[in-house]
Amino acid sequence: MSIVKINALTVPAEQREVLERRFASRAGAVESSDGFEWFELLRPVEGTDQYLVYTRWRSEEDFQAWMEGPMKAAHQGGGGEGGAVGAERPKPAASASTVWSFEVVQQAAPKKA
Repeated sequence: MSIVKINALTVPAEQREVLERRFASRAGAVESSDGFEWFELLRPVEGTDQYLVYTRWRSEEDFQAWMEGPMKAAHQGGGGEGGAVGAERPKPAASASTVWSFEVVQQAAPKKA
């Protein structure tokens, strides 16, 4: 079965719009990756300042290949430290990040009528 990666991002209230805009502009950055199955950005409703970035993958190897390839390249772009000369990397919208890993052991979908 699949594996799930959840990145819990601590996002101050004044950075919520910035975070959501950045995720919206990533348009297709992960969708064509081998082994990718699903993505969701979950906005907190109450009681927390943590957004959850949910991705589901065919295997741990597929996730790691994405992390070492397309994801790494996307996060190194924009200049600043180690980037293009004269370009400034935008300040992170999140103040903390923790990645949780899970194996899918059971799943269900709506029954077809």
